[in-house]
Amino acid sequence: MKIFDMAVDRQLGHKLARYLKVELASLEERVFEDTEFKVRPLESVRGESVFVCQSLYADADLSANDKLIRLLFFIGALKDALADRVTAVVPYLAYQRKDRRTKTRDPISTRYIAQIFESVGVDAIVTVDVHNLAAFDNSFRCPKVHIEAAPLLVEHFAPMVAVAQNAVVVSPDIGGAKRARAFADLLTERTERPVDLAFVEKYRSSGIVSGELFAGDVNNAAVIVIDDMICGGTTMARAARACVLRGATDVHVAATHGVFGSSAAKNLTIAEIASVVVTDTVANSAERCSALSPKLVILDTAPLIGEVLERLIERR
Repeated sequence: MKIFDMAVDRQLGHKLARYLKVELASLEERVFEDTEFKVRPLESVRGESVFVCQSLYADADLSANDKLIRLLFFIGALKDALADRVTAVVPYLAYQRKDRRTKTRDPISTRYIAQIFESVGVDAIVTVDVHNLAAFDNSFRCPKVHIEAAPLLVEHFAPMVAVAQNAVVVSPDIGGAKRARAFADLLTERTERPVDLAFVEKYRSSGIVSGELFAGDVNNAAVIVIDDMICGGTTMARAARACVLRGATDVHVAATHGVFGSSAAKNLTIAEIASVVVTDTVANSAERCSALSPKLVILDTAPLIGEVLERLIERR
């Protein structure tokens, strides 16, 4: 069994290798003058079960597209080198927002990404909190493992919920109500205290967000606004303001993926938001949104992913 990490800092790969008590395998990445590249393993993978780590977010060096094409070429190279089984470990899977047609001739990017991965011979894919689980399941025909980060977030918020007068989990849009309900149930089970549910109406078209309906009671409550990702922060800011306006004592926003676009700092540093909690599936969240540092909390996903890989290795 071998683990490769294609990230520049290889943080996740080193953590997973330590968890599994193996050495991180070596690879070579060479960029040519015209920006084309090659990537190859520096050790034999013949007959091996191989895990390749690459989270598909943009950073200062590489775009999501750059990382995706490198990962695909490396998977192809591993299969050509007679690896027995190649599993892509992709904590943040790019292009998952467009999982259905909302306008005429819309692309279904989730399905296209699945087809591209399968075309280079990937045997399985492991990812964390996709945008639409049903679309993910239907798009990938190869074995797939979907990891939920909710247990990490529950452990983080459980002490606060245990002492709060009231606690409410809020979905920032109707589409995320099922996710919020599951999270509220986990918090209730963990703290043995009732955690209520509320949601905010949201419609997005051509980049414009609208919707005014608010369902649920957050008066005198500690509120956790939960979503799968935070990019621009507009959705979370709208939900936080709506909760404070309706009497919430403090509002915390939480998501698995801290993508943090250029407008995130402006939207998330508002007084209505007490803290922003994300995981490290996007490894440079703190750097890309440094203005958030006083209220930003980043949770480690390596134990969750490591346990899954251990079960895959042992075929459990």
